[in-house]
Amino acid sequence: MGYVWAFLASGLVCVLAQLLYEYTKWTPAHVLVLLTVTGAILEGLGVYRLFQNWAGGGALVPVSGFGASIARGVVAEGQRMGWEGLFSGVFEYTGLGLAAAIIAGFFIALVAKPKE
Repeated sequence: MGYVWAFLASGLVCVLAQLLYEYTKWTPAHVLVLLTVTGAILEGLGVYRLFQNWAGGGALVPVSGFGASIARGVVAEGQRMGWEGLFSGVFEYTGLGLAAAIIAGFFIALVAKPKE
């Protein structure tokens, strides 16, 4: 049943993003930033953790989960290190994923044929 809730939760976030894109004059970049910042704000308020407990992986897949992970790292490192942790905590939970995406993108660019 957890898979069903994860699918419905991430699908709901994606439907919301698509509706914002279709019925406003926002670009995909605007919607991306809105979802990322919303996830970070909700994590800071402690609400996103409740959504994640209910939705499981479905709360981590959309970009709002990325924003929540950034905020979670900042809060954890800020409590541990003080104000310096506010800057180093950004990559606490997301650094590995970002590094993997950059490395994979580099190797894919080596073998992919660019569009002309």
